[in-house]
Amino acid sequence: MDNNDILIRLRYALDLKNTDVLEIFKLGGTELTEEEVRKMLIKSKDSYHDKVDDHVKIEEAEENIKCKNSALESFLNGFIILKRGKQDPKPGQPERPVLSIKDSENPNNILLKKLKIALSLTSDDMLDIFEKTGVIVTKGELSALFRKEGHKHYKECGDKYARNFLKGLAIKNRG
Repeated sequence: MDNNDILIRLRYALDLKNTDVLEIFKLGGTELTEEEVRKMLIKSKDSYHDKVDDHVKIEEAEENIKCKNSALESFLNGFIILKRGKQDPKPGQPERPVLSIKDSENPNNILLKKLKIALSLTSDDMLDIFEKTGVIVTKGELSALFRKEGHKHYKECGDKYARNFLKGLAIKNRG
């Protein structure tokens, strides 16, 4: 699952309009135009399993803007600010948060952590959201997803978990 797909699924699950997405990016410290946001929210042809001819791929490449990890994290930080308010930095703390998602890193663990913070979800709430999609996750597995990378019990969040969490979030929010 690429970052554009994550943004599209988040937008659907949280029932956000393009203007809302633009405002969230702005809160996260990324200035985008409405046109750039619209192009980020186009599903890339790479995510389809069908064969597509080269002509369509060329048109799609011009139309779609790839969402980088820094932009996705900016969106997630902006979403936290939207839901919980701006937090004043403590003395000695940088004004802008340090980016947690490295360039080659899988953003799914950070996605779950930041959504948990923004939506004020407890572990039980998150387990219920997973359960809505038929995925059973234990408390131990969930806590392993939230551990710091390098910890001996850290577990990387696969696309299946992230996809099902966003699907369960959509079921919860949209009914």
